[in-house]
Amino acid sequence: MTKPSQVARMIRGCIEMQIPFFVKGGVGVGKSQVALQATEELKIDFTDVRVSQMDPTDIKGFPSPDAAKNMMKWLPADFLPRKGKGLLFFDELNSAPTSVQAACYQLFLDRKVGSYTLPPGWTVGAAGNRQADRSIVNKVAAALNNRMTHIEYEVDLDDFVAYAMAKGISAENIAFLRFKSNLLHSFDATNNPDAFPTPRAWFTVDKIMKHKMSQADEYALIQGTIGAPAAAEHAAFMRVIKELPSVDEIKIAPDTTDVPKSPATLHALTTSLAMATSKQSFGRFMQYVTRMEKEWQVVYIRDCLRRENAVKFDKVFTDWSIANAEVVL
Repeated sequence: MTKPSQVARMIRGCIEMQIPFFVKGGVGVGKSQVALQATEELKIDFTDVRVSQMDPTDIKGFPSPDAAKNMMKWLPADFLPRKGKGLLFFDELNSAPTSVQAACYQLFLDRKVGSYTLPPGWTVGAAGNRQADRSIVNKVAAALNNRMTHIEYEVDLDDFVAYAMAKGISAENIAFLRFKSNLLHSFDATNNPDAFPTPRAWFTVDKIMKHKMSQADEYALIQGTIGAPAAAEHAAFMRVIKELPSVDEIKIAPDTTDVPKSPATLHALTTSLAMATSKQSFGRFMQYVTRMEKEWQVVYIRDCLRRENAVKFDKVFTDWSIANAEVVL
């Protein structure tokens, strides 16, 4: 299995070499988002095609008579690119009927289908769910499988945290997932629940919380997003972190503000501080953080470097690094 950051690098490599690829992973883990991220980094276009909702003619083109030439032509679909550079991404490929998959064969191998030819700057890729997750998955024919390089995708907490921070997910939810990392992606195929935790679902949870609904309505929606067991643990954690000292309290009095002891509150506090850190506040926050155990100092520093790389040039950071040379960041 490969974690998302490695998958993104592998996809970039496939695009640069124009190798067709297939990313397989669990439901809601962010397969298409990683592909999109790779194209954004390469500054090329991204065309996402949901083939599970298509007929073979949507890929091959629609038959149209040409009376002048006394022959039939195939009119290509409008989603097929005509110019530029990019990734033509067939999402849910293994959820498509075998007849639709068969229509994709030629595109993946010969870069053409019917009367259409893929422009030179474009690469074909795909993604799909695992059969073990009881999603709608059809067997992919060996002929198509052999036309693609296969990439296995597995969720990774550190990768998710980096991505979630960049996308503005709240510190409270990041802290909860650090505290209960098993709930980042938890799906029991034997029970096949309607709602269960996934990276995609946690972004929905964050959106619900930011909407500021009544407590009862918020909890009901969160339960309907990640399931009852995860929602109960999430609610309990949110009650605990309400007792945390505020960021402003710490900034004003870093040497006297109470330092909590429980892992749950320390997860929340270090994450909140890191997401509030700037070049100006770093020194004050470090005064407070160095009163914690070493492991929590490392958590804070790592998150700071993810969000505000400039702190590595601060004398406070340099002094801390020298004093803690045995710690690998």
